[in-house]
Amino acid sequence: MLIGAGTTIALGAGAAYLTASGMGSSSDYAIGIAPLRRPLADTPSARDLIRYATLAPNGHNTQPWLFRIGDRKIDILPDFSRRTPVVDPDDHHLFVSLGAAAETLSLASAARGAPGAVNFDPSGKGSVVFDFEKARAISSPLFDAIASRQSTRADYDRRMVGSGDLDMLVRAAAVPGVDLVLLTDRNRIDQLRDLVLTGNSTQMADAAFVRELKTWLRFNPRQALRTGDGLYSVASGNPALPDWLGPHAFDWFSTAQAENDAYARQIQSASGIAVFVGAGETPAHWVAVGQSCQRFALQATALGLKHAFINQPVEVARLRPELATLIGLSGRRPDIVMRFGYGPTLPWSPRRAPEAVIVA
Repeated sequence: MLIGAGTTIALGAGAAYLTASGMGSSSDYAIGIAPLRRPLADTPSARDLIRYATLAPNGHNTQPWLFRIGDRKIDILPDFSRRTPVVDPDDHHLFVSLGAAAETLSLASAARGAPGAVNFDPSGKGSVVFDFEKARAISSPLFDAIASRQSTRADYDRRMVGSGDLDMLVRAAAVPGVDLVLLTDRNRIDQLRDLVLTGNSTQMADAAFVRELKTWLRFNPRQALRTGDGLYSVASGNPALPDWLGPHAFDWFSTAQAENDAYARQIQSASGIAVFVGAGETPAHWVAVGQSCQRFALQATALGLKHAFINQPVEVARLRPELATLIGLSGRRPDIVMRFGYGPTLPWSPRRAPEAVIVA
């Protein structure tokens, strides 16, 4: 969700030979993750609904959630053991991720005859509660897009999105307490690009940021399947590398300039930029932002669009006021930045099995 460019690594024949062993294959990976993306049963169990909820986007693909099944409800709890304190010191992205999972759960449950309400519980550490009741099934294009949505960290094809589709994106993302600003004019997109590049340069110069990022990178199919989480480099268009080589290759090739070049190219190829701004700066507001941005992402998927997150201007605090001014909301804190457009389908990111995230 939070790293969007990726840098292609060129290997010589000798190094390429070394990568061939111990990494697993793309076909093994596809087989391994297929059960987590199979269609939802007509009468799903709570476990199956949770499986669908875990397909939501989340920061660094840490999947910072736990699910507790109750009497006609499911609690979504923050898993602080999966925090990313350098890039997300106030757990903003963590709670946005919980909101995205809650909205996914809500859409899936409604499609199978159990619509309900998503509420934030401020007691204790803060959790999201989904209360549901049996009723007529309410399916939607957003539900149909859940299993095929992905954060596509690649170049798009520069085609513009029609005004009718833009209106559908805005309507889908309408959540009380969340403002959505779309940038489709090249002048403002270029200004946004400059903020992304400045933020990326700042982050890549921070040794703590790079160390934290590297702990969540997965460099080959076997590693991604083993952990079930993290940023799978192949899903960003990079070659698979052995566990021992991947971190070194990242240091050699993923420079700030290389990443900036990729971000600039990818933003230039986008049809537009979506910026989400909550009404306040509390976990409850961030959960609402997560619901809104997931609805936007699912509607985009239903329309044949791809999306990827470019959150550097909200992660680097000193850039937030400039971003807020750019989108006409001075004095507010922008929460999520997403590029969208028409592009390719890449390998799916891994997810942990429901058994790993369900607690008593």
